[in-house]
Amino acid sequence: MQTIETYDFSGKKALIRVDFNVPLNENFEITDDTRIRGALQTIQKVIEKGGSPVIMSHFGRPKSGPEDKYSMRHLVSHLSKLLGKTVQLAPDCVGKEVKAIADSLKPGEVLLLENLRFHKEEEKGDVEFAGQLAELGDCWINDAFGTAHRAHASTAVIAQFFPNDKMFGYLVESEVESLDKVVARPERPLTAIMGGAKVSTKITIIENMLNKVDNLIVGGGMIFTFVKAEGGHIGASLVEDDYLELAKTVIRKAKEKGVNLIIASDCIAADKFSEDANTEICKTKDIKDGWMGLDVGPETIAKFKEVIANSKTVLWNGPAGVFEMEKFAAGTKAIGDAVVEATKKGAFTLVGGGDSVAAVNKFGIADDVSYISTAGGAMLEYLEGKVLPGIAAVRGE
Repeated sequence: MQTIETYDFSGKKALIRVDFNVPLNENFEITDDTRIRGALQTIQKVIEKGGSPVIMSHFGRPKSGPEDKYSMRHLVSHLSKLLGKTVQLAPDCVGKEVKAIADSLKPGEVLLLENLRFHKEEEKGDVEFAGQLAELGDCWINDAFGTAHRAHASTAVIAQFFPNDKMFGYLVESEVESLDKVVARPERPLTAIMGGAKVSTKITIIENMLNKVDNLIVGGGMIFTFVKAEGGHIGASLVEDDYLELAKTVIRKAKEKGVNLIIASDCIAADKFSEDANTEICKTKDIKDGWMGLDVGPETIAKFKEVIANSKTVLWNGPAGVFEMEKFAAGTKAIGDAVVEATKKGAFTLVGGGDSVAAVNKFGIADDVSYISTAGGAMLEYLEGKVLPGIAAVRGE
């Protein structure tokens, strides 16, 4: 398989699929350019090695055809500034005019194509559309991990037009490498921390992880579905009654597989969902009527910390409580601190999923963990054991 390090880009047009789906304010100014910065290393590598980057991405959710608010023109000046060179904007992403512009690019010149989703064929995975895109480059680089779980024209279908000239960009390479350290070849003990509000959104990952982990820590609102499944009294805490049987199955399977399943034993209960609520520490199975558990308690925190401290690989997906409110942030902060300590001791620690990333940023520990995956859906599907079309397309699977 080709890699971006070994490929000869000199005199070649490199079609790079990136994820420039960044947030804009009402003045069309970029409010967070993390995704653009994430692709810079790949773009710069092509330039350094004498190639011409032809950059393509989706942006927003245009309904039918071009809409100015979703035009790539809003990103051109910022990208030019980050790269330190003028980026040309194509009037479209396919067609004769665009091909003529791409053909005339000199080494080191950069072309940004207009929004791929202005054409409905992109999301449909249309082969002809993928072929038109393919005409614009001599090789294809997939550096959009955030869309790797979609079988779209530019993320997967296009690969067939570059049988020997396709590769991952640095961003995708590092995401896959980091996830494989957890999924495919973890150092043991491997601990997964699953938090967040609902069992329903995490059940497939939990089931898949039971086949891989030594310890499974359950935090967040989903605790109470497990506690209720075991006959506990959870007051007005969040619960998914439809998932009680599944929770019982997870508990049984963990025992059968010898997985250490740690479900919070105590919690901070509150009489309302509010920063100024009255609170008390109680057992998760003995919450008063009308009260709800909004964070894990000190006994649970001590247990979580002990397990994380003795781990060689840690995956953290989802907070332990309502960390957005100061009063209920202690559990999530304690997990964060424990993950940082484990990292210092040489463990490989991967944080992924929107809320966990937000927590890591809130507590200022983003630089103290091994890897942060910002890919959301793609990361979760990879952890669920699903084949991601954008990854399989490059690997030729």
